[in-house]
Amino acid sequence: MNWKKFMAETEANIATFSKEIPQTAKGFASMGAAAKSNGALDEKTKEFIALGIAVATRCDSCIGFHIRSLVRLKATREEVCEALEMSTFMGGGPSFAFSAKALEAYDEFSDNNL
Repeated sequence: MNWKKFMAETEANIATFSKEIPQTAKGFASMGAAAKSNGALDEKTKEFIALGIAVATRCDSCIGFHIRSLVRLKATREEVCEALEMSTFMGGGPSFAFSAKALEAYDEFSDNNL
C-alpha cells in the first residue's frame, strides 16, 4: 500500500464529508484535541493506545493517522514494534496482519524503508 497516497485521499474524503456535517466535524476535532492533550499520560503514550485500538478494529485510516502522529512525536521503530507486539498478543491473527501493515506505514512515514 502507498500510505502517503492513501492518507491524502482519506483526508480529502474527510474534508468533503466535514463540509456536509460542520458541527459534528468541529465537535470531533475538539474531542480529539482534548483527548490528546498532555495530562497523567503524555500525547505519545495516548497515540500508542490509539494505535492499538486502530489495529484491533482493523481501521487502515486510523492506523495511518496514529502512525503519522507517532512519527511526529519521534517514536522509534522499536517502540512501535513493542506496541504492535502487544496489539498482536491481545488481538490474535487479525491483529498480527494489521500490525504488519502498521509497521509498513511507520517505515513509509518515517522514510525508514528497511
